[in-house]
Amino acid sequence: MKSASLRYANALADIALAQGAAEPAGKQLQEFGAAYAQSAELRTFLASPAVSIEAKHAVIEKIAARMGASKIIRNFLFVLADHRRTLLIPDVIGAFQQVIRERQGVAEAEISSAVELSAAQKKAMAATLARLTGKKIETKYALDPALLGGAVVRIGDTIYDGSLRSRLNEMRARLAAELDTD
Repeated sequence: MKSASLRYANALADIALAQGAAEPAGKQLQEFGAAYAQSAELRTFLASPAVSIEAKHAVIEKIAARMGASKIIRNFLFVLADHRRTLLIPDVIGAFQQVIRERQGVAEAEISSAVELSAAQKKAMAATLARLTGKKIETKYALDPALLGGAVVRIGDTIYDGSLRSRLNEMRARLAAELDTD
């Protein structure tokens, strides 16, 4: 199902970026997603094979009009309803945000540190990561006292581990290997 969500997200991203409407499309999609998440009735209605496509379109049209959603979003939701893919809406929203960020050269970095970083340290960390990845960096910070010192950074599937805990574990492994060879 993830690949289907990604295909729909890519198609929407193609259209939204071509029309210079990526940001509003993302916000409108999230707004619809919030309404979808809050209403079990709406989810059931849109997912039901017993409900006609015309009825689904009418409900989507009303919600889209109330939200002030663009034709792009309205038509996109129609396509999801037509192909009985409304259950994918939450996944498509997440995938769309990710696709847009990637295409705009933005990477999200999750940074865990043992202690709260100062504003200067955060700025330096973001600048270093931007240089390292060649992308604009959006940062999220978290505290993890188990690290003892340093930081661990996750960007997508890549982890940069500069923690004291990691270095101590490496040292322990090296010492154990040296002792085993003696």
